[in-house]
Amino acid sequence: MQRKETRQIRIGAVPVGGTAPISVQSMTNTKTQDIPATVAQIERLVAAGCDIVRLAVPDMEAATALESIKKAVPKVPLVADIHFDYRLALAAVERGIDALRINPGNIGGDSKVKLVVQAAQKSQIPIRIGVNAGSLPLDIVEKYGGHPTPEGMVESALRHIRILEQHDFHNIKISLKAHDVVMTIKAYQLMSEAVNYPLHLGITEAGTVTSGVIKSAVGIGALLAAGIGDTIRVSLTGDPVEEVRVGNEILKSLGLREYGPILISCPTCGRCNIDLSRIAGEVEQKIAGIKKPVKIAVMGCVVNGPGEAKEADIGIAGGMGQGIIFRKGKIVKKVAESELVSELCKEIDRLIDEEEK
Repeated sequence: MQRKETRQIRIGAVPVGGTAPISVQSMTNTKTQDIPATVAQIERLVAAGCDIVRLAVPDMEAATALESIKKAVPKVPLVADIHFDYRLALAAVERGIDALRINPGNIGGDSKVKLVVQAAQKSQIPIRIGVNAGSLPLDIVEKYGGHPTPEGMVESALRHIRILEQHDFHNIKISLKAHDVVMTIKAYQLMSEAVNYPLHLGITEAGTVTSGVIKSAVGIGALLAAGIGDTIRVSLTGDPVEEVRVGNEILKSLGLREYGPILISCPTCGRCNIDLSRIAGEVEQKIAGIKKPVKIAVMGCVVNGPGEAKEADIGIAGGMGQGIIFRKGKIVKKVAESELVSELCKEIDRLIDEEEK
């Protein structure tokens, strides 16, 4: 697929836009002023493959905590999420934040916007404009029939963009999120045609892991497949580490990122004579900490398994109380069903060791 080449910015050491790889972002759900808890969660997010972490800054106590958090995780790009209060933005910049998420039209007038812009320019950090369908200005909602529309979302974003551009500020990233997948896709398509600023993709308020993963995969995946998007966040209710895992899986499924193992598992059929669901679940747990992009297959049929998964680096296929381990479609050994997972893990370790030598 051909990506639209947008204007490149930097969030900390991470390039965003242009020809840079698509980045995965998440947001802490700890109280930012609880420095130990926030730092611990950031470290978990990064270990899971998160590139950029956003933190809520609802008050000055949270803004003040940013300095200690940044010192604890100096290599992690951090974004301060701020609403309405320009003073929090200034405080975040003073304490070393790598980017701001703030809508310039909502912080109290041009003089205050100018102060934030000057601070961001001096520190060479970008501003992300974040438009949500549920909080569009009333005049825009009324203009488009009294309810949110993709066109209204874009108009709102352009209004914020013009405010920054009037101050000669172009270090900008944009997001346009709705819980409605079709509305979100259309809004990003229109925005991509209107500007060349990098776009941050997401379906906001997507829901729990079950429903949220589906909505995010469809919405974010459709846009990425069309070449739109420079960073992504999967918004899920619960542990943000799960957001990172899903985000990476979306990128991997489109060939846009190599990170961690890819698990290939057949859906089972009447030929299956082993507990494939249990085995696949065990394998998924065992390989969760692997960083290498290894393709691993778990198949239920000894007859067809190796052939069907011949593109996998390594895999297993089960039969009547036993199974085989194979590499690139070639059988390596036959083992008892009870030993399939443990022997597979040993072979994965050998494969990674060989590649690292």
